[in-house]
Amino acid sequence: MMKSLLLAVVRGYRFFLSPWLGSACRFEPTCSAYALQALQTHGAAAGSYLTVSRLARCHPWCAGGLDPVPTESPRLFTRLFPSPSNKKPS
Repeated sequence: MMKSLLLAVVRGYRFFLSPWLGSACRFEPTCSAYALQALQTHGAAAGSYLTVSRLARCHPWCAGGLDPVPTESPRLFTRLFPSPSNKKPS
């Protein structure tokens, strides 16, 4: 539910606001494409974290360049929500 809502917000931005604001992203893929891929790959919580950290790096003093979505979840989320295969038997 939350993932779908966040994906809709990003798609709405790309459809309504992005054409007016123009493309000024210093990264490849663009920040909105990165957000869509991060949310689809990692879900609402980790995808939002990755998106916010990417947006924080997108400023005039950053060189930019190629910055793909990582295949693994951020360390914060692997510690808080370990996958069933990583759980230790009790």
